[in-house]
Amino acid sequence: MPETPGEAPALLLSGARLADGRTVDVRIGGTRIEAVGTAGSLSTSRNRLDLRGYLLLPAPAEPHSHADTALTGGSGGPPSRRPDDVRRRATEAALLQLSHGATALRAHVRVGGVQGLGPLEGVLAAGRSLRGLTELSAVAVPRLLTGVAGADGRAALRDAVDMGAGVLGGCPDLDPDPAGHTEAVLDLAAAHGLPVDLHTDGDDPARLARLTAMAGGLRPGVCLGPCTGLSRLPVDEAARAADRLAAAAVTVVCLPQGGCSGARLRGAPPMGLLRAAGVRVAAGSGALRDSSNPVGRGDPLEAAYLLASREGLDPGAAYDAVAGSARAALGLPRVRVEAGFPAELLAVRGDELAGALSLAYSRIVVHRGRVVARTSAVREYSDSGAAAEALDLPRQGRADSGPCGGP
Repeated sequence: MPETPGEAPALLLSGARLADGRTVDVRIGGTRIEAVGTAGSLSTSRNRLDLRGYLLLPAPAEPHSHADTALTGGSGGPPSRRPDDVRRRATEAALLQLSHGATALRAHVRVGGVQGLGPLEGVLAAGRSLRGLTELSAVAVPRLLTGVAGADGRAALRDAVDMGAGVLGGCPDLDPDPAGHTEAVLDLAAAHGLPVDLHTDGDDPARLARLTAMAGGLRPGVCLGPCTGLSRLPVDEAARAADRLAAAAVTVVCLPQGGCSGARLRGAPPMGLLRAAGVRVAAGSGALRDSSNPVGRGDPLEAAYLLASREGLDPGAAYDAVAGSARAALGLPRVRVEAGFPAELLAVRGDELAGALSLAYSRIVVHRGRVVARTSAVREYSDSGAAAEALDLPRQGRADSGPCGGP
């Protein structure tokens, strides 16, 4: 069958290991998975990628980044908010996160004040330039929305919609009238049929209850994050908050790798309690090497690792927070390594999920049916070969890169 213009050529991923332990071939046609069969059972007349030694997973997504301030931690002063500078940084940050495996990103961008809409203009320009490699969407985030002081923020939020912001955000905790702030965002979002993504620490039960009640009626949905303050509440109060969040179908986006400029507290909310109540919980990276977290990595697998190692989630649930639940938070279709699902995939060197979360250096990223990023790692040992003999490795070392450029 001839390819349609712009369609990815057929691709066969052979010998990949799935999280359930099966070793399979995966054939991709266009932007979707055509077939999954036992290893050696599928063929293609086009491209073939040998994934022996790799674990194949649904690709992660980044539900909470700050592309307008990313990579500014070493600037020595206030970061430039000029559109061209923001576009350059946002592009570099998105490509870094793509190399980690995130094929879709949601960037929270400050609007209003002295910077106006310049940062949003830069992030939207970066998103356009990255089409075909990754999906970058923008959340417009004003600081104040109520009273006389909030007039600028309200105008900026309306203008941001006209400019192309696909999600509306805000920081109710920083406004003198948190309920009024939330109402302003929800009303504008409802008028334009847009989703909402708000910053809140969640450490005030009464305020969180009001915010949740207000958000519950909005569709296509509301995300709140990072909600770190829930972990500081008495268990009974946190449980009641979790029940309200679940009833309102609100998604909580936590930031286990660090905070961001829209939150005062760091850490993660009580993940087990939220999940037990039926709350969808996703995990994002937050700050990426800016003043809020100068060593942020923007790596979704690190976020999953932290949820497993610090918060007690099993590896599957931890990975779902950065993959399936993160994609759902962004309104994206579900991905499974099965026929008919979108070809949004991540291959990591290893044979089981727990190992991939703890030590995943070599990665291959597939977006819309194409290989869009490869990261190769090589491990070598010095000395006279004692280390190699102990590990039953060749004396010259061991390449851990496979089809990314090594054995």
